[in-house]
Amino acid sequence: MKLAVDIQRGILAGGGEFHADCETVLLEDGSEQVNFIEWTAMDAGMDHAAELVELQVQLARWQFHWSKIWADDAKRINVAEQARVWMERVLEMSGLLSEPVASPHQG
Repeated sequence: MKLAVDIQRGILAGGGEFHADCETVLLEDGSEQVNFIEWTAMDAGMDHAAELVELQVQLARWQFHWSKIWADDAKRINVAEQARVWMERVLEMSGLLSEPVASPHQG
């Protein structure tokens, strides 16, 4: 089953043969593609999929507040640190690293 979620509007479309089918339904209903979360990693497992969804939500938050983040040195530094932690976690999930790193939830 394919799913797409518009995180800005809090609505879900599912059941299409392809993700594009779900996206089309959301777009026709007024959603913007930048706000979509899609489940595409079939082999990721629920824990990893949940973390990837959380990352996508975090990216959308940063994008929404980017002008405020950019204008504040402390906020920029904080986002840079969070982004580094997420990058390491995604690399760990990919299997490209030999040693595990802490989850963004733990730091």
